[in-house]
Order: sequence, then structure tokens, then C-alpha cells
Amino acid sequence: MAGKTWIEKIGSRMFVTVFFNLGFYFLNKKRKKEKTMDNQAVGRRVWEAVGGQKNVKSLVHCATRLRFRLKDESLADTQKLKEDPDVIQVVQSGGQYQVVIGSNVADVYQSIVDEEGLAVSEDGKEESKNILNRLIDIISSIFTPFLGAMAAAGVLKGFLSLATVMGWLTADSGTYQILFAAADGVFTFLPVMLAFTAAKKFKANQFLAVAIAMALVYPAITAVAGAGEAISFFGIPVILSPSGYTSSVIPIILAVWVQSKLEPFVKKVIPQFLQMILVPLVVLVVMVPLTFLALGPIGTVAGNALGGLFNSIYVFSPIVAGLIMGSLWQVFVMFGMHWGFVPIMFLNIEQYGFDVLMPMLLPAILAQGGAALAVSLRTKDTKLRALGISSTVTSLFGITEPTVYGVTLPLKKPFIAACVSGGIGGAIIGFSGVKAFSSSLVSLLTIPTFISTVDGVESNVTVAVIATGIAFVLAFVGTLILGFDEQTQDNQLENKHANVGEPITSARHTLKSPLTGKVLPLSEVPDKVFSSGVMGKGIAIDPEVGELVAPADGEITTIFPTGHAVGITTTDGAEILIHIGMDTVELNGNGYEILVKQGDLVKAGDLLIRFDIEAIKAAGYSVITPVVITNTDAFADILELDQKEIIANEDVLAIVK
Repeated sequence: MAGKTWIEKIGSRMFVTVFFNLGFYFLNKKRKKEKTMDNQAVGRRVWEAVGGQKNVKSLVHCATRLRFRLKDESLADTQKLKEDPDVIQVVQSGGQYQVVIGSNVADVYQSIVDEEGLAVSEDGKEESKNILNRLIDIISSIFTPFLGAMAAAGVLKGFLSLATVMGWLTADSGTYQILFAAADGVFTFLPVMLAFTAAKKFKANQFLAVAIAMALVYPAITAVAGAGEAISFFGIPVILSPSGYTSSVIPIILAVWVQSKLEPFVKKVIPQFLQMILVPLVVLVVMVPLTFLALGPIGTVAGNALGGLFNSIYVFSPIVAGLIMGSLWQVFVMFGMHWGFVPIMFLNIEQYGFDVLMPMLLPAILAQGGAALAVSLRTKDTKLRALGISSTVTSLFGITEPTVYGVTLPLKKPFIAACVSGGIGGAIIGFSGVKAFSSSLVSLLTIPTFISTVDGVESNVTVAVIATGIAFVLAFVGTLILGFDEQTQDNQLENKHANVGEPITSARHTLKSPLTGKVLPLSEVPDKVFSSGVMGKGIAIDPEVGELVAPADGEITTIFPTGHAVGITTTDGAEILIHIGMDTVELNGNGYEILVKQGDLVKAGDLLIRFDIEAIKAAGYSVITPVVITNTDAFADILELDQKEIIANEDVLAIVK
């Protein structure tokens, strides 16, 4: 601890405390089981809306988005997707048709792959588009599949640096060495991971691509490069950088691209009965030497030039560089352009041992969370308040799509406040020379990666924490000062107070409680789809009697064969979804008795479903039942009537037209 400022001492302890507490919180809040049926339904709707097999060329996903490449984007029903309650936003950029889903995007992606498969054009020809969009598409497709592994490794590497600085571990201990192998292995053998995803993108043999990458990072070759020894191939000198090709990016991507062109040619030349052995043999014999002799040096030079371009701007004015990146980063993310900066981060670390770009981005990301928090405090809309709080938390962990598309961007002024605040924080970081020493998904957890691991190279971690905090606070205060359009919300609130105790008019209709039990806010539902308010406004009920009745006159529009959920469209046009318990679809109807069928007309109070509360609980499932108006946007407001305990057929919600 000697030589450390009190800010660094306190800051490091606070950071560790916050990290572990947040980690514990999320581990405890995470659902035990995923809602496979819901994910399949979302996947099916998205697949159909984008045009299905006839229109989809390829599909990948990142942390929050499905990234389609479509044959014709005009054939996709963009408006239908935007109206889908499980779709946060649709972005058309970089040659991709991006559908923002949220944190369950991997499950939705897998449901599409399992149920529909990926439709890829046979000819593999790219449609004409500008080269920038094509490069962004290639980079995003290659990096997104292992983004999670890379982020985890980067965070672990940062915390190991923190552990050595604080004296918790020593670099020569077995514990440190094993954990460091887990953290650093991803980056040391990065070409192997890149080879696998690049081969998928370029439609080459993935295992041959990995074999080429393994040759590039082969320990004996790396040792020769590190020793500065000369090496040749049949008398032709091989140019190697001091680190060889460990942690390199462009050489292997270039090699796999050439491999994708070579493989079809070799298959045409070699008879089919010999292809199993000879095609891989020819590809390896040709590609490995070619990569060492030509493609590797070309990729290295290109990478150094790309990294040098940004660094020249940084050298010219770190403040300007930080201001630009901090202010515009979320704009780059919106259009998918941020992927163009990913190779620069890797190349900087490969070439210099550190990167100055990544720290500049942290204030931009946390500022969005600050703005969202301010929105949640200022708004009178319960749905927006819940979304603001949840998106603030996700922003801390580097996921800003729900924040941007769900909160700040639609309200405009909070987004502007966050961008300006992020620019100020980025400028401070640029001016202070903060550096990152390993790559990761930029979030609060990346701060330990700013601790110096290179002799003679300093990085001001304290300033990084302060600058990020300034950006967060400025965005928070700026949003509170600037505000946003609350006129509609204020009018709704006035209507609520004006009508208390008055008879229901034609502009306001009530829904009866479908259950007897304890009334809860939707935020307490143990399922983020309902608790976030994404599905619509409503309430939840913890039932005491296993009988579900109709909350209003209407038609049964949906009834699940398992009996766990029912959809009703009322005569007033409200679309109601009642979901009996959480994850109860997995009971396959056990404990449920369905008394109606789809298309039946019902009256308020009619018995729809009987269910065994004790049997459901004994099976390990919650019986908390959300009652939501899925077409909330069609009404001025959905008002709760503030009951704590409710009996079936009592008024529970008011719908304001």
C-alpha cells in the first residue's frame, strides 16, 4: 500500500466491495430456469418479420442484438418489429438489420437456429455496398461470438493486477499463475478464436482455420521470434515480430479469407474420393507457409498502420480524442460503427502493451446510466421508472442498448446530456493519459485493467474513477435540469386524482380481479420480462384460491394447452395476458384444469381455469401471477387502484382511454 494515495486506497476497496455486492445480488436474482417457450415465440415472430428463409442471408448475435444480413431490407416488417413487446429497437446500419432484444438475446438466437436454421445464400456473393459497411459487418460477425469470453478474461486479468498491487496475491504463487493462465490465455491464443469465427463468416472449414492459427502461435515459433533468431522457408526469409503472432488480429483474418478462396479451388481439382485427406493436406501445406511469408507480414503492417492512425490523433491532442470518443461513442454503437474501433484496441495492446482508447469509452457508457437514473427519479410513469432503474444497472456492466433505446434516446434530452457528459469524462481521461492493459467489454468492471502491468508505463487509475464519476453525475444532474417531455404523464396523473371517488365514465373502464390473493406491483414479479414493464402495465397477484376468472367481458384469444396462461381481448379493446406462475409451462399442464377454449365469449367472473397452488409450489415454481395489458400504448393510462388484498371480481385496474 506504500506510495498509494488515500483516494486510491479507498477507491480500490470501494470498487471491490461494490463489485462483489452487485455480483451477489445478480446471482441471487437470476432465474433458475429460462423461459424456452417465450424465447421460441419471440424468435419465431422476429424470423417471420424479417422475411424468413427467403430473405435472411446470415445471422449472428452480440450481447443484446440479433444481427441479420438480409437480401432485401425493404421486405422486413420493421414497424411490426418495433411494435413487438419483446423487441427494444430496430437499427439498420453497417449492412446489418439489427433487432435489439436485450440480455436474453442468446436464447432467442438459439431458438431461431434450432427451429428455423440459418438461411445463407448458396453463391456466397456479397451485395453491393460501400466498403466501410462491409468491413463493419465482417468485424462484428467475427468478434461477437466470443465477446463474453473475452470480457470475462479481461475483467479477471484486471482483478489479478489489482490483487498483486494490493498484496492479496504474489505473481509467483500457484493461485495467481493458474488464474492468470485463465485470463491471459484468451488473448495469447486470440488468433485461434478469431480463426474459428472468421471461418464461419467466410464459409471456410473451421477446423482447418484453427489449425492455421495454431501454427501461428506454436510455442517453438513464438520462442524463435522472441529470441530474434532468423528463420526461413526453403531459403526464403520469414519476417516475425518479437512476439510472433500471439494476440494478433489481422494476420489470421486475412489468412482465413484466403483459405476460403483456396478451398473451393482445391476441391474442384482433387477427385471426390480423395478429398477427405488431400484437401486439408493441400490447404495446410499452402496456407501455413503463405501466411508466414506474406499474409502475416502484410496483416502486421496494416494493423500497425491502423493503430498508428488513431495514436497520431491521440498524440496531436489527447483531450480532443477523448472528447470525440466520449461524446460520439453511443452514436457509433447505434449505427454499428463501434466495431471498426475494436481491432484498434487489440492492435494497440499487441504493439505497445496498452491501449488509450478503451478508457475514454467508460465515461460514455456510465453517463447513459446516470441519465437513466435521473429519468427514473423524475418520471411519474411507473413503467418508465422501472425501466430506468433496470437500465441503469445494466449500464454499469457495459450493456447500454436497453438504456439508450428504451430510455434516453426516445426522450432526446437525457441522451444529449449523457453524450455531452461522456465527452467531458473522456477528455479528462485523455488528458490524464489513462491506459488499459488488457481488452474487455467496457464497463465498471474494467477499471482494474487500467492498473499498469508494463514496466515504465504509468496509468492514472484514480483519474479514471474520478472522470467516470464526473460523467455519471453530470449526466444525472443535466437530465434533472433539462428534463424531458412529461406533459402526457402529468395529464394522466391529473386525470387519476380528478376521478378518485367518481363514477366510471365512458372514457374510463375497470377490470375485475381474476384471482383472490395479495396484490403486488409488477416490479416484484420474478421474471424480468414482466417486472421491467416491457410486456405492458398491470399488476401481479399472489393467489390464495386456485381459480382464475375472467376480468372483463370479452373473447378468449389465446389459451395455452398447458393451462398456465390465457389471453383475453375485452369488449373495450384491452388485450389482457394472465400468466399463472413463473416458468410453469414446464409442468406440461399438471395441476391445471382448462374450462374454456380459444374463441369462447366470456363474461366477467366466468371461471376459466382451475389450478392446484400447493402442487405448483411443491414442484418448485412460483405462483405469482402477472395480469398485464399488452396493448398499453393504445390507452392513455392503466391505473392501479391501490389494493393490498383482493377478492376475485373486485375492481383492480382502471383503463383510461
